[in-house]
Amino acid sequence: MDDVLRPLIVVGGSVVSALLLGWATDRLLRKADQRHHETPLWGLLRRARVPYQLLLIAVLLRASYDETRLLTAHDVAVGRALTLVLIGSAAWMAIRIAAAVVETSYTRYATNHRERDPARVRRVRTQVTLIRRVVSAVVGVVAVAAMLLTFPAMRAAGASLLASAGILGIVAGVAAQSTLSNMFAGLQIAFGDMVRIGDTVVVDGEWGTVEEITLTFLTVRTWDERRITMPVSYFTSKPFENWSRGTPQMTGTVFWHVDHSAPLDAMRVKLRDILRECPAWDGRACNLTVTDSTPSTLEVRALVTAKDADDIWTVRVEVREKMMRFLADEHPYALPRVNTADAVPPPRDGLEIAPSDGVPAARRAHAHPPRQPR
Repeated sequence: MDDVLRPLIVVGGSVVSALLLGWATDRLLRKADQRHHETPLWGLLRRARVPYQLLLIAVLLRASYDETRLLTAHDVAVGRALTLVLIGSAAWMAIRIAAAVVETSYTRYATNHRERDPARVRRVRTQVTLIRRVVSAVVGVVAVAAMLLTFPAMRAAGASLLASAGILGIVAGVAAQSTLSNMFAGLQIAFGDMVRIGDTVVVDGEWGTVEEITLTFLTVRTWDERRITMPVSYFTSKPFENWSRGTPQMTGTVFWHVDHSAPLDAMRVKLRDILRECPAWDGRACNLTVTDSTPSTLEVRALVTAKDADDIWTVRVEVREKMMRFLADEHPYALPRVNTADAVPPPRDGLEIAPSDGVPAARRAHAHPPRQPR
């Protein structure tokens, strides 16, 4: 009877104690989160309650398992399994706590600087995201290494592994050259302020917003909701357009092809009227000029401004549409036309050239005098 009750009491007591401690800690974090609404730290720390309870169970069982006198022939295997669970849960909890601290720091910084310097907020967000990924990777590698070192065979092979570390390092570096270059490029992007999460970029002719940056790849969300995934090394080796670099203000152009008789002054007045009614226009500048001419049309360019890339697109499409509607309704002659009739040259020496056959009109009248009325 004692052989049954002892394991049940030890194992059950450890599990129940761990669950009670986890529940009490979660209650304290919940109350702290309700009292301190200005920081999300306590709410984020609650995400670590599962690895925390698992860690408590592993610690209590590891400390009290010898008292159970259960599976004595497999004490080493059970103890090693509990150690592996202990290391894994500790690493899991460390990653969750580090993520909570980093996210809280970023949230507090973004709240204080979002209005004054949004570009710097995006830069800090990019750096924080990559730092969190690096910390997670480092903690994971250390945890796996600690798990492997619990096996005696791994410790015995440590000397030979260290002896061949130089050769293995060279081979791994050559094999993972592209991966390592992308990792270093990711760190360069994060701390070199080349491109940030939320920036508007043009890559390979595609216009979009940077949605995610990792150590190896970068995701751009295009205007039509597509995702373009590219290696981060692309942004360190090839040119690209970053419309959010510096100030987000932008200048855009709108082109029309109109007839030579188009009322340019009326178009300038209409352009100002259109922009005054457009909420996306920031009021910095507007201009309308003739930039080119062909035998049949004039090329007219309107210059408009807006506070960011999204608004400049709205201003351009609205100006283009309303100006064409204005010309079609009030000045239809200003629209481009294709001349299909023969040109009539000016009269010369009192002779007018008829457009039909090129015979002078005076000669035609002499050859065929008008009929006199009866």
